[in-house]
Amino acid sequence: MKDLSVIIVSYNVRYYLEQCLYSVFSAEKELKLEVFVVDNNSTDDSVEYLSERFPQVRFIANEDNRGFSKANNQAIREAQGRYVLLLNPDTIVTEHTFTDCITYLDQHPEVGATGVSMYGADGIFAWESRRGVPTPWTAFCKMTGLAALFPHSRHFGRYHMRYLNREEANYIEVLSGAFFMMRAEVIQQVGMLDETFFMYGEDIDLSYRILQSGWKNAYVPTPIMHYKGESTQKSSYRYVQVFYEAMLIFFDKHFRHRYRFTAMLIHAAVYLRASLGILKRFGHRRLPAITKTSSTPECALCLGSAEALQQMHEVCRRNGITVVSEMEKNPLYIIFDTSTYSYGDILSNLIKNAKKRNHQFLGTYNPATGLMVLPNDIYQ
Repeated sequence: MKDLSVIIVSYNVRYYLEQCLYSVFSAEKELKLEVFVVDNNSTDDSVEYLSERFPQVRFIANEDNRGFSKANNQAIREAQGRYVLLLNPDTIVTEHTFTDCITYLDQHPEVGATGVSMYGADGIFAWESRRGVPTPWTAFCKMTGLAALFPHSRHFGRYHMRYLNREEANYIEVLSGAFFMMRAEVIQQVGMLDETFFMYGEDIDLSYRILQSGWKNAYVPTPIMHYKGESTQKSSYRYVQVFYEAMLIFFDKHFRHRYRFTAMLIHAAVYLRASLGILKRFGHRRLPAITKTSSTPECALCLGSAEALQQMHEVCRRNGITVVSEMEKNPLYIIFDTSTYSYGDILSNLIKNAKKRNHQFLGTYNPATGLMVLPNDIYQ
């Protein structure tokens, strides 16, 4: 039996997935690991491109986009690990991520599944790393703004559980589908992902079913990076539509029979929130993407070996990115050579700098591929 089965569902993010896979195998260590990539009919030749570079990965190529739940379930049926990890393709794990979580699960037999500390490409902690079950009351507090007004209240702020110390392991209720590690026996007991959910909400549903079966869910403060946006375009109307439809599916499945008189109010509130979300996204000013046609080249600080630095500077030069010295203040991007720095060191530096400076973003350069991966683009 394998120690861990890693399952990644991918759609048109081959370069981010490539980086994710490099980080996954850097975390393999002494583990008996198997890795599945389920591709939902990408049009960027993801399977052809990556299967040559990662022959140890089991690729499942779908002929259509089956959604997150169905695609994960395809691999879960074949997984042989004691533990199963659902992992997003736009993530970077550290060399200690898997062992930290497995050690915690081994030491806490009451815990059925665990999540981790997720950070964005700017080094800011992602509060969806741990959440409460969106009961009607919790959802009401979130949608009315009570949770934002009283974020540290156990009564009003349960949605993101900000009253818990994020530096400590804690029992939580809902894990993120971006990193969802669970025992194989838990899957056998509670079942796989509910395929009614196309995308979003399936992690909430599975977390809730785990709790209902008598297991605990836990948060382990070991960091990963989640680009949060490369695997799904969260600024789109489609995202808002699918997300709030998923919330209604979850409510109707688990709470409608107990809250019949409030069901209509819940539905109306969700549709109102979705409408406001769409309007907000139309008016929201997104961070500027780095493009070759930008009239004001972005600034980057490159860190790595002498040979890698020469290559990184050349990539920057070709793409109109201004390279700054270490002495200059606040470069927009800090780009690390992954052959010199471990993924753990890269994330540690990113998180530390986020506490000191604003609006700095992580970039990586892999000399083996010649690719420079930034949060909103890829360069070579």
